[in-house]
Amino acid sequence: MRTTTLRRWAWIHKWSSLVCTVFMLLLCLTGLPLIFHHEIGHLLGTEIEAPEMARDAPRASLDRVLEVAVARHPGKQGMFVSQEPDDDRIWYVTLSDTPRADTGLKQVAVDARTAEALGEPSLDSGFIHLMYQLHVDLFAGLPGTLFLGAMGVLLLVAILSGVVLYGPFMRKLDFGTVRRQSSPRTRWLDLHNLLGIVTLVWALVVGLTGVINTLADPIIDLWRFDEVADMTAPYQGLPPPERLASLQRSVDAALAVEPGMAVRFIAFPGTTFSSPHHYGVFLRGDRPLTSRLVKPVLVDARTTQVTDSRDLPWYVTGLLVSQPLHFGDYGGMPMQILWAVLDIATIAVLGSGLYLWLRRRRTADDTVEIMAGAEARQ
Repeated sequence: MRTTTLRRWAWIHKWSSLVCTVFMLLLCLTGLPLIFHHEIGHLLGTEIEAPEMARDAPRASLDRVLEVAVARHPGKQGMFVSQEPDDDRIWYVTLSDTPRADTGLKQVAVDARTAEALGEPSLDSGFIHLMYQLHVDLFAGLPGTLFLGAMGVLLLVAILSGVVLYGPFMRKLDFGTVRRQSSPRTRWLDLHNLLGIVTLVWALVVGLTGVINTLADPIIDLWRFDEVADMTAPYQGLPPPERLASLQRSVDAALAVEPGMAVRFIAFPGTTFSSPHHYGVFLRGDRPLTSRLVKPVLVDARTTQVTDSRDLPWYVTGLLVSQPLHFGDYGGMPMQILWAVLDIATIAVLGSGLYLWLRRRRTADDTVEIMAGAEARQ
């Protein structure tokens, strides 16, 4: 490769890395506890635990579950009802003052078998909440999310430019060589290159899925204005129902048209994932991959009749696949540990890159001072 071309790639790698390094370090540091958020919740005592019962214990009606949750916060209304993909023993009922509220939300965990309230997870406080907000939007909302997405793009540029430079750099060295007898800066450079190439695929996957996740709001809005608008076109101009029909019957109707699936979450009328006239019942599969994918079923909130059901478009499916992949949430504890090890290795790559730049600047400054002193003595 020509020297001029290499210098251009080196310039791209240096500045794309420098601009995003501090923010990527923040994302790696905050992402590490998020990989183990359930386990940390158990240790801190903030995770809601369901009592042990027979696997075939009868299920409580969702109407009763909702009633129990609302009784804890009179005056609020149902917004979402959800379950974890790997635990169907608890319903998490999110309550709000209005369907589109983003403040004053309350969540009640209700036993899916006995309809007893088990507790109220905190939605806006605690260690995991702090880490999550820093990781997702820097407490700056959508502008913060999009800013981190831009930093993610720079990370991808830095990774790809580093790959271009790695080949010529290692031409005279064996793969994985760390020149231990050389200067500290050379050893750090070799370690930086080694860890960078080892974590290459993981960093690309996590970086790309992270960028996709920052576009979640625009992607969901596009789906709503495109697919959902088409699915609810016959209801345009009609007044919303004054009284909502049975939640349980609505869910039963959705499951009847999609047998073999389970409920992932339910959106009440007027929320982001439904229309003013429908319950949005989002169903999932029962396998590791399909449990993260959902299929929306719209149920008339007045009659409990299914009005439409269709697969999600490719761009929403891509978002749903990228979210658990970003946090290593597909393969249980082994994958979580692997993700954590690679996360720590990436922190080392970012830190060593920053050290190399600062060390080079110091060396350059020392050289200037030495030359200036020599000129003064002449």
